[in-house]
Amino acid sequence: MIKRYFFNHYKRNFSIASIWIEGGSNKDSPGKRGINKILCSLLTRGCEGFDKLELSEFIESYGAELNQEVFEDGISINIKSLNEHFRKLHPLLDLIIKKPILSEFEFEKVKKSSIDLIKKDKENPFNICFEKWKKIVYSNHPYSFNTIGNANDISNITYTDVLTEFKNFRNRKKYFISNNFEVNGKDLVTIEKDKKIFKEKSVSKNYLNEINRSDYIINDSNQTIIMIGNQTCSRRSSEYLPLKVLESYLSYGMSSALFKLFREKNGITYDLGVHYPVRIENAPFLVYLSVSKKNSLFAFKLLSSLWRNLLLYPLIDREMFLAKEKLKGSFLLSNQSLDEILQRNIQLISYGISPISEIELNSRIDEISSLDILRITNKYFKKPFLSISGNKKICLEIKNIWNKIF
Repeated sequence: MIKRYFFNHYKRNFSIASIWIEGGSNKDSPGKRGINKILCSLLTRGCEGFDKLELSEFIESYGAELNQEVFEDGISINIKSLNEHFRKLHPLLDLIIKKPILSEFEFEKVKKSSIDLIKKDKENPFNICFEKWKKIVYSNHPYSFNTIGNANDISNITYTDVLTEFKNFRNRKKYFISNNFEVNGKDLVTIEKDKKIFKEKSVSKNYLNEINRSDYIINDSNQTIIMIGNQTCSRRSSEYLPLKVLESYLSYGMSSALFKLFREKNGITYDLGVHYPVRIENAPFLVYLSVSKKNSLFAFKLLSSLWRNLLLYPLIDREMFLAKEKLKGSFLLSNQSLDEILQRNIQLISYGISPISEIELNSRIDEISSLDILRITNKYFKKPFLSISGNKKICLEIKNIWNKIF
C-alpha cells in the first residue's frame, strides 16, 4: 500500500509527483552492496506498456522529466511536468514501482555502468578519503558503505539476485507526494496540525569503532585532504537542530568560522566545509579541508585548535545570532524549490516526523542556546575520528599530532 499526500505550497505552472520508498543502500545485504542502486536504475528503464525507449519518448514528448536516486535510507523516484500534462504522466510512477520490466539486457548495462562509476570514484582522492573515514566511524554498519556499492560485490550480483531483491522491495513502505490536487492524498496542512500521529524520538544506537580512530591513504598529489568528525544523532532527535546551528556557524558563507580562519585570515585551503546529512539513524558530522602539501601541518593545527575551542567555550551572542539567522535563511531558500520541499516532507513523514511551519521552525531555532551547542559538542566530539589523504610523511606527522591531542 502507498500512503499518498498532497501539498499545495502555492500555485505553480508545473507539478511534481514523487515516491519515497523506505530502504536504500541500507537494505543491501553483505556480499551484494550496490544491488538497490542497480534495482533503482532498472525500475525507470521500462514498465508495463513501455520498453525503455518508449517510456523515455512518452515522457519527453510532454517536455517532462523522470528522475531516480538511491540514498542510504530510501529510494526517490519522481516525475515533473507542466500542469496540463500531469494527469497523463503521474500514473507512470505506480507502474514503475509495481510493474517494471526489469530487463536482463538492461541489467547487464546498469551493472557495467555501476562498476565504471565506482572506478571513476576511486580516482578522486576526496572520495577515497571520505570512504575511509566512514569505514573507521561506522565499521560494518550500512552507513559505512557507498550507496553505489563496491565493484567486487556488483561483479557477483546476478539477474536472479535483482529479481529476488524486487520481491523484498514490493513489501517496503512507500510514500507518494505531489503538489497537484489530482493525487487525492492527505493534505499536509492538516497533517501538520495533527501531531499525535508522529513521535519524535532519539535513535542513539552506537556503531562506533572504538579501536581505531584514525587512518590515512597515500596519494602522490600536491594536495592533502583532512577529515575530522563523528557520528551524531538521528533526524528524529531533538539534537538535530542544535547541530544544524553548529553546522551554520562553521560553514555557512563568508562569515563562517572555517572561512574566516582558513581563507580570509590564512588563505591556505582549496576546499573546506561541513558534511551533515539527514539520516534516520546516527548521521555523520564531518569537517573537511583540502590544502597544499606545504600547508598541511599548519592547517591541521588550526583545525585542531578550532575543534578544542568548540569543546571548551560556548559561542558568543553575536556568533549564535549569525548562525541562527543563516540557518533560517537556508531553510527559507530551500523552500523556493518545489522539488526540495516535496522531497524533504515525504522523507520526514517516512521517518515519522511531523512537517512543521516556517514560524514553528524559526521558533525552535531561536530557543537553542550556546550552552546547548556546548553540551552537544562535548557529547559527540570529544573523541573524533580522523581520515587523511596525502604524502605518507605528512600523514604520519598529522597522526602523531592527533594522538597527542585526542
